[in-house]
Amino acid sequence: MVQDNWPSVLFAMAGGVVLSIGNLTTQYAWAFVGLSVTEVVSSSITVVIGTTLNYYLDDKINKAEILFPGVACFLIAVCLGSAVHASNAADNKAKLDSYKNESKDGIRANSITDSKQAYTKTVDVNDAEKGAASTEKAKFGTALFLIDLEKRRAIKIFGKSAIIGLALTFFAGVCFSLFSPAFNLATNDQWHTLKDGVPHLSVYTAFFYFSVSCFVVALILNLIFLYRPVLNAPKSSLKAYINDWNGRGWALLAGLLCGFGNGLQFMGGQAAGYAAADAVQALPLVSTFWGVILFGEYRRSSRKTYTLLVGMLFMFVAAVGILMASSGHRK
Repeated sequence: MVQDNWPSVLFAMAGGVVLSIGNLTTQYAWAFVGLSVTEVVSSSITVVIGTTLNYYLDDKINKAEILFPGVACFLIAVCLGSAVHASNAADNKAKLDSYKNESKDGIRANSITDSKQAYTKTVDVNDAEKGAASTEKAKFGTALFLIDLEKRRAIKIFGKSAIIGLALTFFAGVCFSLFSPAFNLATNDQWHTLKDGVPHLSVYTAFFYFSVSCFVVALILNLIFLYRPVLNAPKSSLKAYINDWNGRGWALLAGLLCGFGNGLQFMGGQAAGYAAADAVQALPLVSTFWGVILFGEYRRSSRKTYTLLVGMLFMFVAAVGILMASSGHRK
């Protein structure tokens, strides 16, 4: 009965709330630091905090001598991810400054960090006079690509501090680090909030409440941000949202995959320990492929950026492998 196990229900719903907030935050962070760094850093923070909490909640069923070296690798990946972002931001600034200095039409922005209108004017003039813009824009990693991307994106990042993106990424990581321990508490009642004789929630029942709260919070937050956008995003409306189906299919697919992955993570956590189940955070390995190969992140960047990126991914792969090796068996 719900009236008997409501503490567990609340833990499950709390997990859905923080997951929903974390998901929304990452979508803003992507604009500032890119898909690869956002996912690696937020997932690593998730493991550093969440895995440690789950280890103690699960009565240390995972092998500590293996688990915590893996957590340390994730922590190193966080530091390298921050360094990758800083190095790539410097590379992009150098590209934009070089593009401005090489312009010969006499009409340019006074500063490469000026407003959107200044960028639009510079690009439009060069498009008309150089005649090669359509070809050059298609080249990932060029200054024209960065400028054209800024024109098309809803969240403008030129002239904004890199700290904003990293702060959003770290906040998302903290949110993600809490949803798995909350679900763990919902299904196993380590804090003994249930009365004697009241059965624990099954994984499937807890997942239902988790999903409902995640959906409701996402609906409320998105409605608020449609009419009161943050970070200078354009204002919209519910009617405009309903009528605009551009990319909606991808969004629905992403939600289905996220829910399916969460369900499998919770099932694995109940069987082998939620700390080891955090190996699902290997997801940035896929997102890095998308970011680098398909979206052109880090194209034409410096050797320093590439070295840091490879180091970040290497530590991440090692951490995931170590985390999987630490799995135990719930009694």
